[in-house]
Amino acid sequence: MATYVVWPKREYMTNNTAKQIVPRHVAIVMDGNGRWAKARFLPRLMGHHRGVEAARKVIRNCSEAGVECLTLFAFSSENWRRPEDEVSGLMSLFMTALERESAGLLRHNVRLQFIGDRSGFSAGLQDKILQVEGLTASCSGMHLLVAANYGGRWDILQAVRNACTTAVAEGRDLASLDESSFSAMLSTGGLPDPDLFIRTGGERRISNFLMWQLAYAELYFTDTLWPEFDESSLREAFADFASRQRRFGMTGEQITGGNHA
Repeated sequence: MATYVVWPKREYMTNNTAKQIVPRHVAIVMDGNGRWAKARFLPRLMGHHRGVEAARKVIRNCSEAGVECLTLFAFSSENWRRPEDEVSGLMSLFMTALERESAGLLRHNVRLQFIGDRSGFSAGLQDKILQVEGLTASCSGMHLLVAANYGGRWDILQAVRNACTTAVAEGRDLASLDESSFSAMLSTGGLPDPDLFIRTGGERRISNFLMWQLAYAELYFTDTLWPEFDESSLREAFADFASRQRRFGMTGEQITGGNHA
């Protein structure tokens, strides 16, 4: 295996006992719930229910693998355009999932945090989000981010507004703003940028997800629909990630320590 001088030695054991390097932060667009349901002549909402089950397994598997941070794209700011009954069903599903999964998150020492514009949700759902975040705030294991009513452009815009407000309040020139201080104002502030981006369902786009944060992420696309994305699917994604050479602007020879000729 190549030596990754810019990547920490973080490993998990596969079924054949071969070691793989594990991404520190994994970001996933969970796509394909509706198509999974449609193929089985089921209501789209049934696909979303199966998607929650898939998410539960991936959360557990990532936690056991040693992933530090997992971000799941649950509901984009554009998803409000979907049929009213589907959106209403999704809001109800969010509430139910929060109530059912909080005990499991505590049991596995997973800290939950929602990112996105919460003002679009009902007061009841906002209260439930705050409640579960509070319950898991002291958990020291994997950090689970759920992006809901989230958009990458919204994230950048609110960070710009915060940067301007802070600069004015502190009497500083905006010219002093650098990438590090700006990143801290994003909804993922204080967390490492994603190393691996996974999108299920066959589409090949990031769909306004973590646009700033994905600058150097490895992109992995699979045709597998989200309800069918299981432990073996995750292992395949991790194995693909481990095969990549992450150069961050450097040459391959710099990474491997080889000849620069």
